[in-house]
Amino acid sequence: VNLVESGGGLVQAGASLRLSCTASGRAFRSYGMAWFRQAPGKEREFVAGINWDGQRTDYLDSVKGRFTISRDNANYTVSLQMNNLHPEDAAVYYCAADLRADADYVERNACKYDYWGQGTQVTVSS
Repeated sequence: VNLVESGGGLVQAGASLRLSCTASGRAFRSYGMAWFRQAPGKEREFVAGINWDGQRTDYLDSVKGRFTISRDNANYTVSLQMNNLHPEDAAVYYCAADLRADADYVERNACKYDYWGQGTQVTVSS
């Protein structure tokens, strides 16, 4: 499974960005998907996840109400709409795939994810 992220950039605090992740393979529609982030000197953390059919989502508390994860199984993409960005949101954002098919939950543990994208940088100036 190949995951390719796009949409990162440099924005001011309060602005919005939309990250996208495109996956290879028809089995994408069975995967749980998530966004993680890693800032310099910090551990990688779960940001948002969505199960295979989009019926389950989960968010890091600090992004609830600002970020929205969604998926388009027909086009093998998962997106993260980020509104009202804070300087502390700055990090490299990674898309990840959980290959356990048709799971009815969202996994927060990074170790459970099987494939990762290369990451896209999000920088937020104050």
